[in-house]
Amino acid sequence: MGKPDYLGGGIVNLMSSLIQARGGRSDAPSLRELPPDALAQATNVVLLVIDGLGADWLAARSPDGILSRARCATLTSVFPSTTAAAIPTFLTGDAPLQHGLTGWHTYLGELGCVMTVLPGTPRFGGVPYRQAGIDPTKLFGSIPISDRIATRSILVSPAHIARSDFNLAHLGRGELVAFKGLQDMFRRAARVLRGWGRHGRERKYLYLYWPRLDAIGHEQGMESRGALAHLREIEQAIALFMHEIAGTDSLVLVSADHGQLDTQDSDVIDLADHPELADCLLLPLCGEPRAAFCYVKAGRAETFTSYCRDVLADRIDVVPSAQLVEEGLFGLGRHHPRIMERVGDFCLMPRGRGIVRQWLPFEQPHRQIGVHGGLSNAELRVPLCLLRA
Repeated sequence: MGKPDYLGGGIVNLMSSLIQARGGRSDAPSLRELPPDALAQATNVVLLVIDGLGADWLAARSPDGILSRARCATLTSVFPSTTAAAIPTFLTGDAPLQHGLTGWHTYLGELGCVMTVLPGTPRFGGVPYRQAGIDPTKLFGSIPISDRIATRSILVSPAHIARSDFNLAHLGRGELVAFKGLQDMFRRAARVLRGWGRHGRERKYLYLYWPRLDAIGHEQGMESRGALAHLREIEQAIALFMHEIAGTDSLVLVSADHGQLDTQDSDVIDLADHPELADCLLLPLCGEPRAAFCYVKAGRAETFTSYCRDVLADRIDVVPSAQLVEEGLFGLGRHHPRIMERVGDFCLMPRGRGIVRQWLPFEQPHRQIGVHGGLSNAELRVPLCLLRA
């Protein structure tokens, strides 16, 4: 089991180096392996985030590929090691402790609701933020990267999420480019990089997000033929992209929000099989199946913890959420004003490859093979690759 490195070896620190290199200011330490000076002279800096690309998985599956050859560091993600907590870090430079988004399901007390924060809908269904009359920019309150740096900023995003409330709330004064498919993502990015402004070639920052590998991992597993085939496809597309942008004075950084673990049915802890535990909960489980935040009814904390430590002692660790905050699992420094509200009373952290699930009456149970959110090396360690054009 590892721990996020916020002092110079994590994705927060990568973003600190990038922000400073593009003329901005960050309170977080810069990345040890890539200080701002190493990025500052390039005309263009491109950050490609490949959802689900774990460092150890990449090293094992493509040791001689273009990404492994370009790998300059191994970073840690944030906690929980999941898209809903890590992508806001890439979009703001803040750790979860500051941006306050702590998992796919996050309890937002100001809305009185457990939300799926990326789609922007309540867990029970309904309409996204803006349709419900909520201004997501005010709700999140974070400063986007584009508003923290001095250069032109372009967000290159999948068309199906490009104009989501979440994306637009984190766009700031940046520009938005939507794409459909892997080749189209790189084609549109290359067009921006080859472009010239009124005063010649202008300094730019491009953020590219590719989600398909993560989806394949959830559906088929990271050890599946489909995941390996898609990695080959990604690496071929990157090689072609580097050829197309040759001579643009671009630094291309490739990293990820988290890795994944493959699981079996026997790894699942279903709360339906533990009604005494479920009865202690005031709200549905929040966070992630690998890091589940629990909101316990008044007077039931001792019953809750005793059950976990007796009945599930060999399968799960139960940790007070305040302890995780104090130990720096969510980040260092400034606290989001609602961070304690968003991590509940306790965190259930399954051991090994375990996951903890709670299906609500209106939800259709479904199987995910690849999972993430925990502190294993497979989930927490992500690569940083550096290519020059």
